[in-house]
Amino acid sequence: MSTFTKEAVKKLSASLNEPEWMLEFRLKAFEIYENTPMPTLKDEAWRRTNLRTLQWEQMGPSINGDAATDAELPSFLGEQLTTDKAGGNMLQVDGVVRQFELSDELKAQGVIFCDMHTAVSQHPDLVKKYFMTQGVQVTEGKFAALHGAFWRGGTFLYVPRNVQAAAPLHSVLWSVNGRTFTHTLVVLDESAEAIFMDEYASADGDGQSLHNGVIELIVGDNANLIYAGLQDFGQNMWQFNHERGRVGRDGKLDWVTSIMGTRLTKAFQTMELDQPGGWGRMSGIFFTNGRQHLDMDTQQNHNAADTTSDLLYKGALREQSRVVWQGMIKALPGSQRIDGFQANRNLMLDETARADSIPGLEIEADDVRCTHASAVGKLDEEELFYLMSRGIPRNIAVEMSVQGFFDPLMRRIPFEGIRTRIFDRIVEKIG
Repeated sequence: MSTFTKEAVKKLSASLNEPEWMLEFRLKAFEIYENTPMPTLKDEAWRRTNLRTLQWEQMGPSINGDAATDAELPSFLGEQLTTDKAGGNMLQVDGVVRQFELSDELKAQGVIFCDMHTAVSQHPDLVKKYFMTQGVQVTEGKFAALHGAFWRGGTFLYVPRNVQAAAPLHSVLWSVNGRTFTHTLVVLDESAEAIFMDEYASADGDGQSLHNGVIELIVGDNANLIYAGLQDFGQNMWQFNHERGRVGRDGKLDWVTSIMGTRLTKAFQTMELDQPGGWGRMSGIFFTNGRQHLDMDTQQNHNAADTTSDLLYKGALREQSRVVWQGMIKALPGSQRIDGFQANRNLMLDETARADSIPGLEIEADDVRCTHASAVGKLDEEELFYLMSRGIPRNIAVEMSVQGFFDPLMRRIPFEGIRTRIFDRIVEKIG
């Protein structure tokens, strides 16, 4: 029997000493969760992702952050990933803050950087305005409603109007108890700028674990956000994510996603270009092996004229892993003179792996430029032979070929530390 109950909602809220308005929000979300059926293969968005082996009755919420204070953490967590030293660092274990630092310079600029529970208690007006109202909605499905009811931990970043954050910010989540419901909320006010790196990781475990996350990126008029999300959970984790970025007039969102871990990931990633001049770029990189299953559902919604979106997702697959990418560029009536592009390319390193690449366009305007592309292919044996004929061992030749495959996407990542972290993990997974 599931431990997701109304009483558990109340217990969680009480343990966090939350205000009444957040408890009411959770209870409304729980009601929606109870009245929403579990997705099945009959649902279009879930046709290629089977939840039959998910042991749902064994899942449950994280009520008290058990084991968070005693957990041993890997050394790579919190490593410097940008040339400029991070002005804000936060490490959470199962939603409980373990380490925190915010520079005096960022404080003086009025930048708010804290965990979500601190934001609820100390900045309620900002949280009420943006939390699952302008980004992800609790009505978007069973897992979105479940998150609204049981979210715990996560990061809140607010950059005031006309403020260019003096240094990057970096948040890390390490999961121990295998039940994480983190929430990331980033808000850039008009003409603000920021760089934010958001990491998620855990060790491999024996039983099934659950991560049900939400990421909301709100970019105001003329604001500029660079957001990098790095996910490397253990391969016993089942992840269900809803992610949405909203971009205002002449705003820019450069959104990088790296997915290396989990047994199964189902991620809904949506870019909303709401006003003329809005620009959004989505860069996704993934590497799957074993029996990993990765299903990415991306949307580029042009809700206004004169907007630009650019999506490039590239991945490599080994062994019996499977990747599904379903992409859609949508232009509403009146969204003229838009420029939308999407491409997904998959490199098969074993014949037993499988990739489904499904691009799509839904255009309701007549003056647009929208293109899409997808490809599934193998390593070029002639290329490998050329490298090996010059004395390069085959395993190094494979690494070089894979690096060349990912290079166009890596160039879109502006930080060498992030590129190095990602490629080191790829080399490790190549084996």
